[in-house]
Amino acid sequence: MQRLFRPITINGMELKNRIVMAALQTNYAPQGVATPTFRSFYWERAAGGAGLVIVGGARFDDCGAAGPDFLSLEDDQFLPELKMFTEGMHARGTKTVVQLYHAGRYTKSKFLPQGVEALAPSAVYTPYTRETAREATREELRTIIDRWAEGALRAKRAGFDGVEIVGSAGYLISQFLSPLTNLRTDEYGGSWENRTRFPLEVLSAVRAAVGPDFPILFRIAGNDFVPGSNTNREAVAFAALLEQHGADLISVTGGWHETRVPQLPGEVPPAGFAYLAAAVKKAVSIPVIASNRIADPATAELVLVLEQADLVGMARPLIADPNWPRKAEAGREEEIRPCVACNQGCLAGTFFGKPIRCLVNPRAGRETEEEVQPAERPREMLVVGGGPGGMELALRAARRGHRVSLWEREERLGGQLRLAAVPPGKQEFRRLISYYEQALPRAGVVVRTGREAKCADILERSFQVVVTATGIRPRPFALAAADGGPDVVTAHDVLAGRVVPGPRVVVLGGGAVGCETARFLARQGTLTPQQLYFLATTQAEKTEVLERLLSQSGRTVSIVEAREKIGSGFDPGCGWPVLDDLKRLSVALYTGAQLVDANGQGVHIRTEKEGTEQLLPCDTLVLAIGSLPEQTLHHQLRHAGVETYLLGDALNPGRAMDAIHQAFDLAVRI
Repeated sequence: MQRLFRPITINGMELKNRIVMAALQTNYAPQGVATPTFRSFYWERAAGGAGLVIVGGARFDDCGAAGPDFLSLEDDQFLPELKMFTEGMHARGTKTVVQLYHAGRYTKSKFLPQGVEALAPSAVYTPYTRETAREATREELRTIIDRWAEGALRAKRAGFDGVEIVGSAGYLISQFLSPLTNLRTDEYGGSWENRTRFPLEVLSAVRAAVGPDFPILFRIAGNDFVPGSNTNREAVAFAALLEQHGADLISVTGGWHETRVPQLPGEVPPAGFAYLAAAVKKAVSIPVIASNRIADPATAELVLVLEQADLVGMARPLIADPNWPRKAEAGREEEIRPCVACNQGCLAGTFFGKPIRCLVNPRAGRETEEEVQPAERPREMLVVGGGPGGMELALRAARRGHRVSLWEREERLGGQLRLAAVPPGKQEFRRLISYYEQALPRAGVVVRTGREAKCADILERSFQVVVTATGIRPRPFALAAADGGPDVVTAHDVLAGRVVPGPRVVVLGGGAVGCETARFLARQGTLTPQQLYFLATTQAEKTEVLERLLSQSGRTVSIVEAREKIGSGFDPGCGWPVLDDLKRLSVALYTGAQLVDANGQGVHIRTEKEGTEQLLPCDTLVLAIGSLPEQTLHHQLRHAGVETYLLGDALNPGRAMDAIHQAFDLAVRI
């Protein structure tokens, strides 16, 4: 990791390494204040060794913030807490920059003060807010520019080491640059020169306010990924203009919020957008940051080795493990608690103004609470079940000093995580399993796989506490079927590889599990990544043939769902890549429908709304109708007088995040 930990200086700002924590909305700053929660969250990341931490976005006027809990630079009243924050960052050896944020047409009217309107280059409807912002007048643009500069100067007075101007993700500056959203006929619209005028005036005003020796970073979209909008070609040209007008660093991310190209989830391959930064780097002489899905040290180092960028940006990996930089520098990569690119806690909740959480790190956002203390009375503890909840509980309890054994009936740890890692885009869950496999023995947990836990065996031993994380059992299902009906299997059977469904599949249940399973089965009938790479690089087939082979599955897949909508169970903002893929792969969706019976030709369904029945050809019926908690062992132990606790799916079937957070809280209490 020679390059990753090589210092770099940006307009006098000396960074100890090339690791940058990118800005993200935490919702830890109610009413704009840098609260103790906000400060402690970032202080822990600073102590973890990041070279630069960019916080924000921070609003600087009353019409550009996308929520009430954005950090604020609107007024001097916010300076005391901000100074306390920056002093704490510097005391922990890390430089910090604040992002100056204006959402433009992405500002939701419900978050604006009474009588204040969202402003944009032009009055163009956006599906992101489902609203149309008003076109700003020249005078209003001048006011926004002045306030941008005032916010930058206030940031300097607060002790920040620099500022970042956000010109990415479809926010106000992106809107001026794009011909789709800038329909103005004055000097701020029309030609490329005119469309860049407002962003460059912002940069010039900020530079005039902070002086020549204060770093100004500029975050841009490397490609809008919106049909008819700007591509990497325009991004490169814009970056060159930014350098000419005084920017000290260019941070390159992916597309807009409106794009149908995923930006953050596991569908994006590691460093999937580094090529955008690489093109910018070739056009400028100032440093460049590459971002998006750079989550492990090897990937980060490779981006730098290939000279795709000078620094690497990451936010979610440092939520998952604040000590990522220190562990990487010490060569302890296997100890890094990995980000699994699920976006369940760090993105989904922000749609409702909730503070961010993390699936793999229950402590994120709770840094103000006391560190987990050693157990006052270390005890002999058995954890039954090696799924996410059981592994987290065993790890945390052992670190507190308990003598912990973990029994898992399967031959490998992981439980439901092993199934979660099978569908497309979910492969990062395997890294979390590997983390636990390494961490548990290191913490002193005695792990026994292939070990069935029976009440009599447990009672013969000297365990003082038993935690039953025994998972789930299938929900009963009865199907009236004539001889020769379809094979009936569960989604778990499919994802575990215990069965290979036939060419005509019906998935019963259109929740998250049903949709993920249907997508997995349909994708099996298309080209594999290896086949695509071979056929494309050898030019064995034309592009249109490859596109057809990628979108036409050799397996017919249908989903039958009793509710009127497919996809319940996905966290907000997390399910759309799956649903888009179902459409692309021509997976048939039947909502408001019930399964009636089956025969040798397939299954009959009844659509309640129309009151009609139809036959769906089917070789394999896959059940995705939910599960029940497995609590038999727990009740046996309680009846025998053992101190025992239910955990995870055994308590209530749910998400891995729920199980891991429950485990953390329980481990602190025992």
